[in-house]
Amino acid sequence: MNYDNLKLKNQICHRLYMASNAMTRVYRPMLAELDLTYPQYVVLMALWEKDSIPIQELIEMTGIDAGSLSLMLTKLEKKKIIKIHKDKEDKRKRIINLSEKGLSLKDKALSVPQKMWSCLESLDYENGLKLIELLDKMNCDLAKSE
Repeated sequence: MNYDNLKLKNQICHRLYMASNAMTRVYRPMLAELDLTYPQYVVLMALWEKDSIPIQELIEMTGIDAGSLSLMLTKLEKKKIIKIHKDKEDKRKRIINLSEKGLSLKDKALSVPQKMWSCLESLDYENGLKLIELLDKMNCDLAKSE
């Protein structure tokens, strides 16, 4: 029997796991300056892109599960970064808005993506875009398999 397909060096999932952990470690000090965790940063990037949205739309934009997102939103609200209120038309829906503090963090976070790119010495911008495209395809395929 050939067990090559069980070797770590042949696994896409393990490469993604290692890359994800490494990126989170590199992001940590950058985001500590903003008093944010990486998942909180993801939520804020979504809200900076489109503010005043229902929680369900935020789930779709970020890919963060509802339970984790709920806890995160509570923490962001306690930090006075966001405001959560009921939709005027449908009281069952909750709408997320950036506060003034949340909006001001956008300017402070502006340098974060550039700092991250500078850590990727062997990956130029075109290859980065290609990687994003490939990961999007992979995520689409995997979503079909769930």
